[in-house]
Amino acid sequence: MTHAQPQLNSRQSSAIPLLSQPLLHEKESLEITRLSPALGAIVHDIDLSQSLPDKTIVELKDILCRDKVIFFRNQNISPIEQRNFAQKFGELHIHPVFPTVENVPEVIVLDTLHNDLKDNALWHADVTFSETPPLGAVLAARHLPPSGGDTLWTSTAAAYNALSPEMKAHLENLTALHDFTRSFPLSRFGRDNKEKQKWLNVRSENPPVEHPVIRIHPDTGERSIFVNEGFTTEICGLEPEESNALLQFIFQHIKKPEFSIRWTWQSGDIAFWDNRSTQHYAVDDYRPHRRIMQRVTIMGDKPVGPRN
Repeated sequence: MTHAQPQLNSRQSSAIPLLSQPLLHEKESLEITRLSPALGAIVHDIDLSQSLPDKTIVELKDILCRDKVIFFRNQNISPIEQRNFAQKFGELHIHPVFPTVENVPEVIVLDTLHNDLKDNALWHADVTFSETPPLGAVLAARHLPPSGGDTLWTSTAAAYNALSPEMKAHLENLTALHDFTRSFPLSRFGRDNKEKQKWLNVRSENPPVEHPVIRIHPDTGERSIFVNEGFTTEICGLEPEESNALLQFIFQHIKKPEFSIRWTWQSGDIAFWDNRSTQHYAVDDYRPHRRIMQRVTIMGDKPVGPRN
């Protein structure tokens, strides 16, 4: 099936020089097209089904840190190859709720025919209810609707940079709670006794966790906003009304179009994003058509804020 390319203006329609902060390493050999000043890049002429040399992995890490979400077109990649690619960037996460590919437990299946995916149709970062939220994720398009089903990403670093100095200073002193149940409530994931017992087990293993509101990127030192609608329930130490008002301000601020891009999927597309400095939104506009995506999640480290 045919899908439209992401909308780019004439300055962005071909490979262009890289003008943002310098890479961690001096030389870049991969051809890329940048999608916006805030985030996003397409990497061309690369086959992710192959075992990539260490030099290429280093370049991809650098591009990921700078551009925050990388896209690859025309990838004929199996779940095992997808896992193997992601494994080059760190230890892999096993999701406690979503089903997985048979014999490849690192690859979760996001299938709208079988899964309740309402938790993906809002701005969120993945698995921030963990003490060590993911570094990033590799997402493959397996079955697409005739139209719709786009995914948006936003740069929480760009959102932080756009705040006033006074608001930055205020947020840098704060922490927030992240709770598994906000996106995975018992009412939706405990429909029978078996599901309920699984939910209770996951809940007991993942109590609410406290993270800094402003996170320092472990590789670049860049600061970003680290609260999200998917899992953040409150700002610690504030009265409920104050917490709710501040969270709503942050959630609305992060959604501004100048911090974001929208990707129209094509068959064979792969997206690789930095979960530490982005959020994403899977647009749920294609029902009753089916959409199947497969995701591998790379484990990260404990978030560190300016006051840690």
